[in-house]
Amino acid sequence: MISCQGLTKSFGDFRAVSGASFHIRSGSICALLGPNGAGKSTVVKILTGLLSPTSGTAKVCGIQIGDPELKRIAGVLPESLALFDALTIEEHLELTGAIYKIRRADVRSRTDQLLRVLRLEHGRHTFIHQCSYGMKKKTALAMALLPNPRALFLDEPFEGLDPITAETIRVQLRAIAQRGVTVLLTSHILSLVDRVADKVLVINRGNVVLDADMGDLSKTLEEHYFEIVELASAEDLEWLDSAAS
Repeated sequence: MISCQGLTKSFGDFRAVSGASFHIRSGSICALLGPNGAGKSTVVKILTGLLSPTSGTAKVCGIQIGDPELKRIAGVLPESLALFDALTIEEHLELTGAIYKIRRADVRSRTDQLLRVLRLEHGRHTFIHQCSYGMKKKTALAMALLPNPRALFLDEPFEGLDPITAETIRVQLRAIAQRGVTVLLTSHILSLVDRVADKVLVINRGNVVLDADMGDLSKTLEEHYFEIVELASAEDLEWLDSAAS
């Protein structure tokens, strides 16, 4: 479960998040949507303890943000991935196990299963600098899952992935939620959000402008999004004329 009440974050005179309040039930997947610069990543960083809020409160699985225990129960897939070029895929998982002080036997068994489920077995000894972007993203996801988190925070988990890799991650997220893990993800890919999320939050200019269960939406997700955020615009670039070249 994730709950926020009046969450606000300011950077000088700029207010990145303004009084955000929402609740995400345990074992569900919530998509946090919005245009670039809307405040999505700021919310995720506050909930994972990377930023302190200017005001407001939040709890993740009953743990107050700012409590060091939060880092032990939350798995995070950062947009930057935060991987090391000189380590292999398998070595990243071994390092994660050591940081969380997980028994070596458990690290080995969890690593084998995660690599199999995420279709990384063939690349377990591949150095990260030799990996494709999809392999890197799945490695970072495996690292987030290895400590058996109670909550999972994913910043753009589908961005830049081929259809098979994106579908692999989507299927695994549904399975993870069914086991009681609470998932909060950000994304710009509305078609995938429509197939993976139980709940949607839309934030725009720091304000939550939509908070709804997917089954309660009266229109398609895309229709709601463009209606409350901004309609797509097109302008005729008359100078783009193949006959003139």
